[in-house]
Amino acid sequence: MSAARAPEGAASATDTGSGAVPRHVAIIMDGNGRWAARRGLPRAAGHKAGGEAVRATLKAAVKAGVGTLTLYAFSSENWRRSDKEVSDLKGLMRYYLERELEELAKEGVRLDYIGDPSRFGPDLWDRLQKAREKTRENDKLHLVIALNYGSRAEIAAGARRLAEAVAAGGRDPASIDEAALDSALQTADLPELDLVIRTSGEQRLSNFLMWQAAYAELMFIDTLWPDFGEDEFNECIRAFGQRQRRFGGR
Repeated sequence: MSAARAPEGAASATDTGSGAVPRHVAIIMDGNGRWAARRGLPRAAGHKAGGEAVRATLKAAVKAGVGTLTLYAFSSENWRRSDKEVSDLKGLMRYYLERELEELAKEGVRLDYIGDPSRFGPDLWDRLQKAREKTRENDKLHLVIALNYGSRAEIAAGARRLAEAVAAGGRDPASIDEAALDSALQTADLPELDLVIRTSGEQRLSNFLMWQAAYAELMFIDTLWPDFGEDEFNECIRAFGQRQRRFGGR
């Protein structure tokens, strides 16, 4: 099996305190509901405030020199929420696509998706595809939104594709190693994941990028997502630069 590889451009295994900037950051944006509840507001207000936090985080990522930012916006498990909350979330997606698309294009942000956003219906899916096409030449920040995404489903689908190739006679089973499965995942064209941030104090990955996070640095912070902004993002980047990354070595 192929060995796990360090991200290209990352600090070496023996570097510490180098101030290295992660190439690829992923964020589990948690705490919108609790933020709203503490203020006696409906959950939709928390999601809207969370959208403002996304805007601040994008700007901070561009300033910091992060190349790829992946945001966990809607998990495959979120369909278990009330119909009203799901409807509110879909409405906010439409709202921000209409309101923010021109700004994203102007800021040089390239928009992309993982998961299965088509389940949100043809209208929203069409808007998402048009937004991706409009921004595809931008190169300041690659923004990847995880929509209707689940890591277990992604890994299972990748394994299934490899199995189908073997069954069709186009692949030797002995050729299936870590690199082969990695290339069968939806994130195959993204840089190696360097840093995962989760807000709100919860300390779990919640079915998010579990394969990709094997050697990523993990940070769990108490701040609720709507209160997350440039200062919090920069503190996470600073802390990442102080960590010693060994990738299984000494």
